[in-house]
Amino acid sequence: MTWSVYGSYLVVVILVVLAPGPDTVVTLKNSFAGGFRGGLLASTGVAAGHLVQGTAVAFGLGTLIVGSQPVFTTLRWLGVLYLSYLGIQAIRSAWRGDYDRLDEAGAGASGFRRLREGFLSNVTNPKVLALYLSILPQFIDPVTSTTGDTLLLAYTMAVLGTLWLVLLVVFVHRVRAWMRRRRVRRGLDVATGTTLLGFGVALAADG
Repeated sequence: MTWSVYGSYLVVVILVVLAPGPDTVVTLKNSFAGGFRGGLLASTGVAAGHLVQGTAVAFGLGTLIVGSQPVFTTLRWLGVLYLSYLGIQAIRSAWRGDYDRLDEAGAGASGFRRLREGFLSNVTNPKVLALYLSILPQFIDPVTSTTGDTLLLAYTMAVLGTLWLVLLVVFVHRVRAWMRRRRVRRGLDVATGTTLLGFGVALAADG
């Protein structure tokens, strides 16, 4: 692994992590409902999911999962169901519009729940696994590279992705007063819910 190769990899990864996906939407959803702490916990869960998937790819398990049709299909449908569940939750919140009660419930929600949402949105998404498998081999020499090189690349993506999510959480926290307006909040819930359902449909259609 040379610095020039690693530098080229960083450019690709930055472009990848800036593209919005389910992890981004789930983190924003938890930021809207749970404030800075909620968003931070969700992004930590996403980071944990990235570490699991990146480690699996580095040790060859990712290839086995993608190569096994029953396992990959099961994982894909778990992702579809979970994203759809989160999307419906957000749309139901917008439909009810009882944000005073929801904010009280959100403030008392366990940190584990928000951590779990971030983790499951990532780890049940086989597209993340496929992303690692499509990008990492382009920067790995199968003859000279080690497992450590692969882990370095995988964890770099996890770290940069997490930093981007944390920046989004900070931004949401800065404009939270504006976002607390009922009309704005309902619009955000509809947008995040619809987007999550869209990601679920897209994941289902990939089969």
